Amino acid sequence: MIVEMRVYYCAPTRLPALLERFRSTTLGFFQKYGIEQVGFWTTLVGPDNHALTYLLKWDDMAQREARWNAFQADPDWIAARAETEKDRPIVARIENTFLTPTDFSALR
Repeated sequence: MIVEMRVYYCAPTRLPALLERFRSTTLGFFQKYGIEQVGFWTTLVGPDNHALTYLLKWDDMAQREARWNAFQADPDWIAARAETEKDRPIVARIENTFLTPTDFSALR
């Protein structure tokens, strides 16, 4: 099992639009493609309060690549994403990190 940590740094004032896109659209596509989320967080105190951090759980990198690539290539997702960004971009930068649990981790 691996956990992917993704951080989306939003353009100024665009965090609410990203949160709404996840609520109304993205999570449905995650369900469609079997993308399992661990949780989502916004930054209360830290270097950037226009960021959304979330964790995804995968069996392995092969599963991640297959499911993520299918999601990203879905024409309905591409259209929905374009619609939410028709006036201006939402996300300025994305970072992702892949984590593997230790033998004493609660999530294994």
